[in-house]
Amino acid sequence: MESSKVIHALYNDDEVLLDAVKAVKEEHHHIEEVFCPFPVHGLDKAMGIAPTRLAITAFMYGITGLSIAIWMTNYMMIQDWPQDIGGKPSFSWIENMPAFVPILFELTVFFAAHLMVITFYMRSRIWPFKEAENPDPRTTDDHFLMEIPVKESAVEELTTLLTKTGAVEINVVDKH
Repeated sequence: MESSKVIHALYNDDEVLLDAVKAVKEEHHHIEEVFCPFPVHGLDKAMGIAPTRLAITAFMYGITGLSIAIWMTNYMMIQDWPQDIGGKPSFSWIENMPAFVPILFELTVFFAAHLMVITFYMRSRIWPFKEAENPDPRTTDDHFLMEIPVKESAVEELTTLLTKTGAVEINVVDKH
């Protein structure tokens, strides 16, 4: 939908916002974004956003960390510099695996956590020194903002709908 204007509807309660999102979607309007000071349970479903696949990447990053930990413990403790520590022979990795469990666990968590943070920042396009994109600073404190692109002919209709849904403030702004 090509539109030149955007409506910013501000709400001061998350339940009112959730009901408003459902009402706007029922009227077949496209909601571009909702800015919230904290996560609102059920908002993604109400907006029709597809489930995230970040859990799959976390699993893959964990498997990568586990694989590197297995390779590292095998190379360092069995192949490169085998030592008899505490009477444990270093003939094979599998015999010494119980001693390596903390290392395996820690590297699995390390890789999953650090790579997930990097993936989240890249997916969210959050770079160092990036300017904030929220249209109203109150969305970081106590207000919720729904951003809806609208054609010039439908501004009045959508403004009326948003007023009925409990919006405390409605602003029509030019698209930047």
